[in-house]
Formats: sequence, C-alpha cells, structure tokens
Amino acid sequence: MSMTLSSRANPTSAVIVVEGEVDLKNSGELRRELLACLAAGRPVTVELSGVAYIDSSGVAALIEAYQAARRQNRIFCLANVSPAVLRVLKLARLDQVFELREDPR
Repeated sequence: MSMTLSSRANPTSAVIVVEGEVDLKNSGELRRELLACLAAGRPVTVELSGVAYIDSSGVAALIEAYQAARRQNRIFCLANVSPAVLRVLKLARLDQVFELREDPR
C-alpha cells in the first residue's frame, strides 16, 4: 500500500489528508507538502485517520513541520489520528508534543 496526499482549505487552516503507509519511500513527499503549506502562511492540520502505518521517517516529517510551524508562530496539529499512528506517537511520547484533535477544524 502506498501513501496518498490530498489537501483542502477550510476557514481556519489548510488540511492535508494523508492515507495509506508513510515510510522512507514517500515521507519526503509528505515533508515537502507540509512545509509548502506552512510557507504559504496558513495554519496546518494533518488528517491521519487513513494512515495504516508510519515509520520513523514519517514521524520525522511531522516533527520537522511542527518545528517550522513553531518558528513561524503558526498552528500545526494532527487530527483524527489512526490507532497505528497513535501507537507510534505514544511510544515516542510525541502525543504529549503534538496538538491532537478529533476533527480537522
């Protein structure tokens, strides 16, 4: 299974919808998309309900975007985090770092 990305704007932020498996082969694409949205000046919400697997490179892409958002004083949050992603975030205690939301506002 590969990763698919789609995006949409809502009244308060850009929403990046990630589905499938995020791994070393495609985490660069996720990183570029997230950083491009932040560079455009919008708060970013990453919708992760359709992610079945994420490895350390995918987590690193999320962390890099989070750090870029903090430097720019922008909101960066994760929405509808799938159980597979939540397990990884909890293992690394990143569930305490990222803002986790139930819906992509």
